[in-house]
Amino acid sequence: MSYFSELALQYIDGQWRDGSGSWDIVDVDPFTGDKLATVTVATVEEVDQAYRAAERAQKEWAATNPYTRRLVFERALRIVEEREQEITEAITAELGGTALKAGFELALTKDMLRESMQLSLRAEGRLLPSPVEGKENRLYRLPVGVVGVVSPFNFPLFLSMKVVAPALALGNGVVLKPHQETPVVGGTLLARIFEEAGLPSGLLNVVVTDIAEIGDAFIEHPVPKVIAFTGSDKVGRHVATVAASHFKRTVLELGGNSALIVLDDADLDYAVDAAVFSRFAHQGQVCMAANRVLVDRSVQAEFTEKFVAKTASLTVGDPRDPATQIGPLINPVQADAITAQVDQAVAAGATVLLRGETNGCLMDPVVLGDLPADAPILQRELFGPVVLVVPFDGEDEAVRLANDTPFGLSGAVHTADVERGVRVAQRIETGMIHVNDGTIADEPVVPFGGEKNSGVGRLNGESTVDAFTTVKWISVQHGRSRFPF
Repeated sequence: MSYFSELALQYIDGQWRDGSGSWDIVDVDPFTGDKLATVTVATVEEVDQAYRAAERAQKEWAATNPYTRRLVFERALRIVEEREQEITEAITAELGGTALKAGFELALTKDMLRESMQLSLRAEGRLLPSPVEGKENRLYRLPVGVVGVVSPFNFPLFLSMKVVAPALALGNGVVLKPHQETPVVGGTLLARIFEEAGLPSGLLNVVVTDIAEIGDAFIEHPVPKVIAFTGSDKVGRHVATVAASHFKRTVLELGGNSALIVLDDADLDYAVDAAVFSRFAHQGQVCMAANRVLVDRSVQAEFTEKFVAKTASLTVGDPRDPATQIGPLINPVQADAITAQVDQAVAAGATVLLRGETNGCLMDPVVLGDLPADAPILQRELFGPVVLVVPFDGEDEAVRLANDTPFGLSGAVHTADVERGVRVAQRIETGMIHVNDGTIADEPVVPFGGEKNSGVGRLNGESTVDAFTTVKWISVQHGRSRFPF
């Protein structure tokens, strides 16, 4: 596929070039096992070159009329629209995304580019009154300078674009380090899109590398003022610690262990549909996925029967087949790790309600019930097609169980009484929660982020403006101040 032969390179200061590291990242199709490309890793020196290029280019870009800046994002959107089929094929090849998943990711990506057009004009200043006679207080909202971005493998195009495009729109330079499993879709593909859209050279740089080569150099480098990281809470904690020691701001979008709550008056057929999508979209490799389905005991039997039946009907297989609903996990290591967690849970007393096989990266969906209250699997983020069905007695226990996790990203409540659902939702310790819907949602103007171990900060809309700009106070004394000496 041309994308992989053309884009398996570093993109630094407007130049496509090989890295100079001593080893290669091998880009593999998780379903077929075929090698798509190899990328020689970037070194610490090349990370420095990328940041210095962004720093140089950013000053002129920040001074560019925002109406001119927004034209880049209009052109980028047209490029994505014109190449949807090619991009869909790349998503399928590099990360095993089904046609449904690719369409979902592309829709989100296009929405973010549309939002970025507006963000170009959203860095608004303010005038504030002063208690000092004759003084005028001006607040200027300015770009932070350069943003370092570390993106994940599960929705690499969208989750890279979600930070890269707004940061650029607000006048910043960017250095992007995509996940090593998705270096093209999550990294160099964005560079190609923006290069063709006319983004000035040097503003966006993509370094394909790994901590084994560069250590913490990407975070510690003196140029970036903000580090935006999307990934696991374990790595996020390290990123936050290193960044804080260098007085850098962070935006951390981390893992989740979301609960979808089915109250006793819920529409069970609808709740089943929502729960199946919320758990098994992209093989469960979604931070907002419903790891746990909490069901009122009075409707547990009926719900579980329907839920298991619908889950059993899902088609597992080749993501290139339009009928496939569950494709491969990102790599065999991930599939083996999830399978081992299921084995441990069953050995500890969980009941298997549905389970098939694990073959390489393909894993049939698993539904577990009757979990011991202290089962470790209840506390973990499950990045695979595994779901836990947990009964409860009444709203108070539902809230307690939903909150019994170190994470707090998303969630959902199903009920016939919307206001009842809102009251329950308000008691859940999570950054986002949805009444009578799924747990997976992201909209370009609504603050996105989590509580507890699920992250720090918010993105989208005004939250993105806050994340990638800084406020400068300039006062003007039109009269004369009185000084005490």
